[in-house]
Amino acid sequence: MRDVAIIGVGMNKWGELWEKSLRDIFVDAALLAIEDAGVDHIDSMYVGCMSSGLFVGQEHLASLLADYLGVNSIPGARVESACASGGLAVKMGFIDVASGMSDIVLVGGVEKMTDVSDDGATYALSTAADQEYEVYQGITFPGLYALMARSHMHQHGTTREQLAQVAVKNHQHGSLNPLAQFPQKITIEDVMCSILVADPLRILDCSPITDGAACAILCPLDLAKKISKKPIVKIKGIGHATDTIALHSRKDFTTLNATVKAAERAYKMASVKPEDIDLAEVHDCFTIAEIIVIEDLGFVKKGEGGKATQSGMTAIGGKIPVNTSGGLKSKGHPVGATGVAQVVEVVHQLRGEAGPRQVKDAKIGLTQNMGGSGGSTLVHIMEAV
Repeated sequence: MRDVAIIGVGMNKWGELWEKSLRDIFVDAALLAIEDAGVDHIDSMYVGCMSSGLFVGQEHLASLLADYLGVNSIPGARVESACASGGLAVKMGFIDVASGMSDIVLVGGVEKMTDVSDDGATYALSTAADQEYEVYQGITFPGLYALMARSHMHQHGTTREQLAQVAVKNHQHGSLNPLAQFPQKITIEDVMCSILVADPLRILDCSPITDGAACAILCPLDLAKKISKKPIVKIKGIGHATDTIALHSRKDFTTLNATVKAAERAYKMASVKPEDIDLAEVHDCFTIAEIIVIEDLGFVKKGEGGKATQSGMTAIGGKIPVNTSGGLKSKGHPVGATGVAQVVEVVHQLRGEAGPRQVKDAKIGLTQNMGGSGGSTLVHIMEAV
């Protein structure tokens, strides 16, 4: 199996992109990644997209996006794992390069979520939950994560202020990211006084509805050393796991077992431990998600995620900076693109290109991207070569 490097990344400004179609948004990010890599062709393409059929009425993205990118005839595929679709695209691109099937692979993620009503977006997102046993009964994702939050607060003493601190910290980071959808800084009081969505979660605990895309160019490490004019980032480890789709089928609402297992597999493949990670981009679709995820990744003990966030441990300058991009909360969450955007941020950090949000001496970074209420998870570990 060949070692795999990331030699180019691209991402456009995220938000409510009324003037652009799904194909436009994707092509913008893809061309930025190709230019960043300095390559004149790609051999194959994988695109993560959760629900283009429901959001914009468009399926068959492999044909559409290859066509509008101007690379017709290459092998291309759209992959889906709910909100982990982007992370899955990265994994599939890695396999393609590592196996020797392709040398230069474009991996991307895209979602156009604002072309439907709020009800339409809620329905599209709900397809990542258990339709018969959860959605039919009226549950939504804010409701599912509210159950996780209440359970975490009951079992571990996590406070309402600690949940709010996740949002405050990520908006602080996002204020340093020119591509973030909501770069404004917020306070704990802002979060706690915002509209109640599903007790205890309020609107500022929730990631937004977003249009956006992100892309990366992968190739064999040996080839990267020959052609890349920028610092090289190697994909050192990958972990992938699933869990029950229904939250009620799990033994403990405060643990995301797919994240635990995916992390174990990624750490083993990369031959590293949690304490070796210099920064992480994690799936903070709701504030409670980040608290649970940093525990399940092994950065802190179970039950200590809220205290760690409140202490500043996960802020830039802290022991393990988390979501330096602003995370899903501030940067935005076009569901199919999120996993690739996490990789884009880590690559910029490991290259030393992150500007005012740069983590000092960053050498190893991790991304954690999950679908639904944690029914699927991808973890990638990357290292500056």
